Amino acid sequence: MMNLILTKTLKCCKLKLNNIQKLELNISAPLNAFWERDEKGGYADNRKLPPRTQMIRDGFKELKHEIALWSQEMKEKFECDPILDYRAGETDIVWNFESPNALQQWVITSDSDHNEGHSKCDLVVNKYGKGLFTGFLNTDVPDDGRIKRAGYCNMRTLRARKSFKRDSYLEWAPYNLLVMKVRGDGRSYMLNITTKGRFDLTWNDTYHYVLYTRGGPYWQVSKIPFSKFFFTSKGRIQDRQYAIPLNRVTHFGISVGDKIKGGFSLEIDYIGLEYNPNHTEEFAYEMYQTEKFIVAT
Repeated sequence: MMNLILTKTLKCCKLKLNNIQKLELNISAPLNAFWERDEKGGYADNRKLPPRTQMIRDGFKELKHEIALWSQEMKEKFECDPILDYRAGETDIVWNFESPNALQQWVITSDSDHNEGHSKCDLVVNKYGKGLFTGFLNTDVPDDGRIKRAGYCNMRTLRARKSFKRDSYLEWAPYNLLVMKVRGDGRSYMLNITTKGRFDLTWNDTYHYVLYTRGGPYWQVSKIPFSKFFFTSKGRIQDRQYAIPLNRVTHFGISVGDKIKGGFSLEIDYIGLEYNPNHTEEFAYEMYQTEKFIVAT
């Protein structure tokens, strides 16, 4: 008798559970807001892979270079003294444009590359051995009924990697200042520091600060504390702000998108890092304790 009652009860519960599940599937919105298909953020990747035999041949061609990188890593690991990695008040240059392969460290993109605008840009080395980020910012919106705003150009470093294509991070933890020697055109440029994590939720974590250029024939040296950078995701400033995890930096970039239609030109001598012992600020943006589910800055 008890077995019969239990059997009927389980069948009844199972039937109710199925009805609830069907109801939720019918009325619930798909929870895919936090899921990313790939690290490109949904942009279509139209690249075609070469034949497998060609990929194998290319891999063997790179093997010698990767082994040399691995040997250099092992040498630095045993010779490096962490105490002598940096000195207070001295600028350690990370990127300049003096070497022949300097441009290979950067990727240049604009809205026209994704059929979302008409802007064009390029990064070249001028006759003085300086990097020149130049182009034309076009704010005209494409007539497709989909794009609402247009006009951006961007230069960005390649992902930091070790030998054999292993993902790595830039070693910026000992420093607290970003140092740039530039000669601008009076426009403002956005500095971007990406701290991509392992999970898709953090793929678009980026920290920004504005670089103001004064124009004219003179160079300017800008020293920007990392504590001034603010946290965004997919271009949106987040309610909860955090300091940059300097041990997880993967990319650095410079963007122009100040909504001013016309040409732009930013000449770059070097981009470096510095440790200033007098700068003790850890994070410039204070967070206030509020009620649950409410955040203010």
